[in-house]
Amino acid sequence: MPVAMGNYDNDGKRSTALGSCMSALKWIPVIFIAAVIAWSYYAYVVQLCLLSIENTFEQIVFLIFYHIICVLFFWSYWNTIFTPVGTVPSNWRIPETDIEHIFHADTQDQQKRILENFAKTLPVTNRTLNGSVRFCEKCKIIKPDRAHHCSVCGACVLKMDHHCPWVNNCVNFTNYKYFVLFLGYALLYCLYVALTSLEYFIRFWRGDLNGGMGRFHILFLFFVSLMFAISLVSLFGYHVYLTLMNRTTLEAFRAPIFRIGGPDKNGYNLGKYANFQEVFGDNWKLWFLPVYTSMGDGISYPIRHLEEDAESLLGNSDTRIEMEEDVFPETRFHSTYLP
Repeated sequence: MPVAMGNYDNDGKRSTALGSCMSALKWIPVIFIAAVIAWSYYAYVVQLCLLSIENTFEQIVFLIFYHIICVLFFWSYWNTIFTPVGTVPSNWRIPETDIEHIFHADTQDQQKRILENFAKTLPVTNRTLNGSVRFCEKCKIIKPDRAHHCSVCGACVLKMDHHCPWVNNCVNFTNYKYFVLFLGYALLYCLYVALTSLEYFIRFWRGDLNGGMGRFHILFLFFVSLMFAISLVSLFGYHVYLTLMNRTTLEAFRAPIFRIGGPDKNGYNLGKYANFQEVFGDNWKLWFLPVYTSMGDGISYPIRHLEEDAESLLGNSDTRIEMEEDVFPETRFHSTYLP
């Protein structure tokens, strides 16, 4: 027994050490991006603005706008990285006794009945291909609508979009606004740097200015900012499109299946403005600041076909809102904020 226990302890230490190494390696893309930002700051502020630009007024204007964009860019990036993922509440976890019944069910229908019985008080409308309530075998929980299990995070994540190695975090309900702003401000940062350094890039390239080794910083600054801008245009544009259509990346590739209506990529599409507000909130003053303003709780979402059915039945928008709150409480948004 002591030998076996010793082997177990050694295996545990190895797995812990391996896990620590893997966790450290996941930060390499983030460190790379941070290093590029730090170098670009030096190249733009010191080599371009302070050492290459001779006009004082031009220096001041360039530096003011640069630092405004830089702060918003880094602030959004920081929040995207360090905002905790939205996890499923504990009341969605299935008791161990029911877990045993699910895993040892004789038929699929019996398993479906157990899941349906447990989920009857939960606001779930999504289903699997066979019509069953969505269940995570790893987390042993009922999955809320739009939630998915992330193998990297090792948990079911609310409104999961994708796991992004460049932020070492899941892009999900809690940080999606920050992620979209991060892409937007990163694109703006790159375009601003490229456009304001273009004149001096051309002059250094032609040999009109002699900046010594500093000119290579400006040459690389222009090329790097232009390269990142080109790659960011399509990515930012795609996520703006997803925001306006009220879809996640996962839902764009595989439509969510609803209990009523079946698969529907537009199931959560409430109109472009309402979709935008769902992510950015209803206070326009805070839309483009990386502070939390997203609407809802990450558990339940308004569904298009339920709102259309209610409207067609009542024919009155004011009465429709009251009916949805009474009859479909799981589909209504409340302007609540995460703590």
